[in-house]
Amino acid sequence: MGDMIFEELEDLMHFSVHDLPTRGYSVMEEIRRQGKLCDVTLKVGEHKFSAHRIVLAASIPYFHAMFTNDMVECKQDEIVMQGMDPSALEALINFAYNGHIAIDQQNVQGLLIGASFLQLQNVKDACCSFLQERLHPKNCLGVRQFAETMMCTTLYDAANSFVHQHFMEVSVSEEFLSLRPEEVLELVGCDELNVKAEEQVFESVLAWVRHQREDRQSCLPELLSKTRLPLCRPQFLADRVQQDELVRCCHKCRDLVDEAKDYHLMPERRPRLPAYKTRQRCCTSITGLIYAVGGLNGAGDSLNVVEVFDPVGNCWERCQPMSTARSRVGVAVVNGLLYAIGGYDGQSRLSTVEVYNPETDAWNRVASMNSQRSAMGTVVVDGHIYVCGGYDGKSSLCSVECYSPETDRWVMSSVWRFYNTGINVEYYNQHTALWHPSTPMMNKRCRHGASSLGSQLYVVGGYDGSAFLSGAEIYSSMTDQWSQLVAMNTRRSRVSLVAARGRLYAVGGYDGQSNLNSVEVYDPEISRWTFMAPMSCHEGGVGVGCVPLQPA
Repeated sequence: MGDMIFEELEDLMHFSVHDLPTRGYSVMEEIRRQGKLCDVTLKVGEHKFSAHRIVLAASIPYFHAMFTNDMVECKQDEIVMQGMDPSALEALINFAYNGHIAIDQQNVQGLLIGASFLQLQNVKDACCSFLQERLHPKNCLGVRQFAETMMCTTLYDAANSFVHQHFMEVSVSEEFLSLRPEEVLELVGCDELNVKAEEQVFESVLAWVRHQREDRQSCLPELLSKTRLPLCRPQFLADRVQQDELVRCCHKCRDLVDEAKDYHLMPERRPRLPAYKTRQRCCTSITGLIYAVGGLNGAGDSLNVVEVFDPVGNCWERCQPMSTARSRVGVAVVNGLLYAIGGYDGQSRLSTVEVYNPETDAWNRVASMNSQRSAMGTVVVDGHIYVCGGYDGKSSLCSVECYSPETDRWVMSSVWRFYNTGINVEYYNQHTALWHPSTPMMNKRCRHGASSLGSQLYVVGGYDGSAFLSGAEIYSSMTDQWSQLVAMNTRRSRVSLVAARGRLYAVGGYDGQSNLNSVEVYDPEISRWTFMAPMSCHEGGVGVGCVPLQPA
C-alpha cells in the first residue's frame, strides 16, 4: 500500500497515500499498453497511437486546451497531428504517463520540435540543455540556426557565444563553408570573434569564397570591407592579400588593400578610417582568471604574493610569487602573459618588470622601464604596453613609456598636457603620438580604478580631495559624454578595476580607515554591484589583470 501517514487533529483524522498518483499513472500506462479504455487515437502519417484523453489533458498543455475548451477535436476519436515526427510523438505520449524521456543525438531535434508544439516547456528546456552541453565547432552553427528557428533564446545565445569563442575551428567546418553570404558577413563584422590576428579572418573569408567560387566571388568586396585589413601586418598585406588572385582581379578589393596599406604608411590619415576597421576584436565571453599581484599585507608592508581568482567558481588560490615585492604595481596582459611593472617595494620606487606565464607557473625578468614608477596607469594597445605617469619617489610624472614584447624594449613617448587637474580627461592617439583633451568627468577623482568594457570606459571610486568615493561613471566614445553609474557598495580609493566575462571587478582599495580585501562585481545587464569572495592574502594595494582562458 506504500507509506501511510496518520495525523490526528481533535476528532478528525487525515489519511494519505503519497505515492498513489505515481502508482496510478503506472497502472494507466499499463492499461494503455493493453489497448484498454483508450478513448482517443493520435495519427501521424500512417502511424497511430492510442491514449486516454484525461491523461493527455493532465500532462500536456496542448491537449488540455484542446479537450477542455470544446474544440472540434475534443469529440473526435482520431486526431491528426500535422508536422510531427512519429517517434517523437510516441516518446512524448509515453512521457505524459511516466514522466521519463530519453534524449539522444538522433531524436533531440524531433523531440524539441514536438515539445514546442505541445507546449511541454520542461522537455523543450531539457532538449536545449542536451544540445548546449554538446556544442562543437562542427555543429554550433547548425544548432544556432535551429535555436533561432525554435525561438530558444538561451540556446541561441550559448551557440552564438560558442561560435565566437571557437571561430578559428568553426571557420574550417562544413557548416561554415555552407553559410549564406549574409551569415558570413554578419560573422566577419562581429567584434566578439576570438582570433589571435586579423589575418585569420581574411583566410576564412577567402576559404568560404573559394568553396563555391563562381557563385561567391562577387561577395568578396563586401566581405573584405568588414574584414579589418588595417589590423593585418604590412608584410601579410603585401605578400598574401595583395598577391591573391581573387583580390588582384577585383578593383574594389584592391582599393581596400590600398586603404589598409595607407594606414601603415601614412599615420596622419588614420583618424579618417571608420572606427570599426581599426578596432581590435575582443571576445568578452571567454572566461578569464583574474590575478591580484603584489599589494599590501595587514601591516601595510609590500608583498610579492600573487593570488588568482576564478570568477566562475568564485574562489581565490595562491600561485607562484614574484621575485620582487611590489605594491601600487602596474599590471598588463599581452598574448596570455601577465606583466608586473614597477611599483613600490617598501623602500623605493621600481623600474623593474617581470612577466608570468600561467602555463609554466613561472616569473621571468624582462627589460626595465626608463623611469622608476609606482601607481602609474597601464594599458595595452595593439599588443604594446603603455605606462602613463605615476610617482618616482620625488615627484609625480607626466611621461609615457611604451613596451614592445617582441623587441623587449621600452621607448619614451609623449607627455601628458593636463595631468594636474582632478576632472580633466585626455586621450592618446598612438598613431600620431599626440595627446588630445576630451570631455571631463562628472566628478573629480584621483586614485580611482579605470577599465574598458566593450566600447565604453568605466571609472570607479577614488578620492576627491575631501572624501573617499564609492561612485562610478561611464564614458561613451560615441557621444563623447560621461554619465553616472550605480555606485559600488563600498568606498574605495586605490581600487583596481578589471573586466572579465562581460563584467567589471573592483578589487581591494582603501575606504578611508583601512585597506580592503573585498571584491565586488558590476553586471551591466542588471546594473548592480554584488560582493564576491574576498582576497585571501592581500589587504589592498594590488594590481590586477585578467588572463583569458582559451576555450577547450
